[in-house]
Amino acid sequence: MDIVDLLTPDRVIPHLRATCKKQALQELAKKAASMTGVEERTIFDTLLERERLGTTGVGEGIAIPHGRLRDIDRVHGVFARLDDPIDFESIDDQPVDLVFLLLAPEDAGADHLKALARVSRLLRDPSTCKKLRGTENGDALYALLTDSTASKAA
Repeated sequence: MDIVDLLTPDRVIPHLRATCKKQALQELAKKAASMTGVEERTIFDTLLERERLGTTGVGEGIAIPHGRLRDIDRVHGVFARLDDPIDFESIDDQPVDLVFLLLAPEDAGADHLKALARVSRLLRDPSTCKKLRGTENGDALYALLTDSTASKAA
């Protein structure tokens, strides 16, 4: 599974304004609702439920909130670059400024795990993250996310 299977240019938010984790998840749920047709509240509740199990703030300023939804047929992604880093209760206690949301069908199984692994590999690369943090244009962010996928697959 590649990033291009999860993301389209209109699913990249170059300037997400949020002052806390809850607000960031609300904004991401709003965006995800518009692309999946699932109610914003359902998505938000699913994300909050997952966060109660343990933070999806994986460290180094990165969070990968994710959840499973009954009413979708494939894995969807949304990438956001926050204007100002926020506390995400990350495992390293560092604030988060790069967020990649993943939503999968309830029965996705391996596809959900493959998507999580792919996003994690992408965002573990310090060079990629530095470029993402230095880019403010949505199309350029999308190109970096997908170009990075192509270069790692080669």
